[in-house]
Amino acid sequence: MGLCYTHADFDGFVSVRAGDLVRTCRLLEPDHDIERVDVSEPASISLGIAQRYATALFDLAKEGGSLDALEADVDTLAAASAESSDFADMVRSPLYSRQAQQDAITAIAGPMGLAPLTANTLALMASKRRLFVLPQLIRALRDLIADEKGEVTAEITAAAPLSKSQASRLAKTLEAKVGRNVKINTTVDETLIGGLVVKVGSRMIDTSVAAKLANLQQAMKEVG
Repeated sequence: MGLCYTHADFDGFVSVRAGDLVRTCRLLEPDHDIERVDVSEPASISLGIAQRYATALFDLAKEGGSLDALEADVDTLAAASAESSDFADMVRSPLYSRQAQQDAITAIAGPMGLAPLTANTLALMASKRRLFVLPQLIRALRDLIADEKGEVTAEITAAAPLSKSQASRLAKTLEAKVGRNVKINTTVDETLIGGLVVKVGSRMIDTSVAAKLANLQQAMKEVG
């Protein structure tokens, strides 16, 4: 059973009502060993931490009628993580102190256009040495938002950026397969050579040239 933080633990959560804090604290993990951060924690532990914060943030945004703003924040954070090595390093590196991470979040929240609820949640995570689970938090929030909207998110890895037309056609093709509205989230990986890696839920389709070559190589080994 998770312990509830005191109100002093939520100094960064200034925009959240006291009643919300009582409910939110039940969703977060016990506040133990917060002086250290181990970014090599097992994936299952990191995912559990991220899911608790994601659930709390999602519930508050839903109650406040600000899910669209939260979705925009998630896309902004995902882009920053992918495109800015400085941002990604600040999130992951244990060399940054809690205060340094909090100061960084406070400094960039405005220019990034993050809603106060999202910015305060990230500041809270920094104060608890939990900011390193941001990638898992983004995925968890996307899943919650997609489920709320009756959508499913397709994680697409491509050798080159997709045009709007290509993304639209791909979404329609996937929608016909899964029977739900599909939101495309694309990551570029030039090592694919060509083609796509498509992941929808637990289903993955790898049509990349690199994968085909690997499959061919494996088949030749088995024949030999």
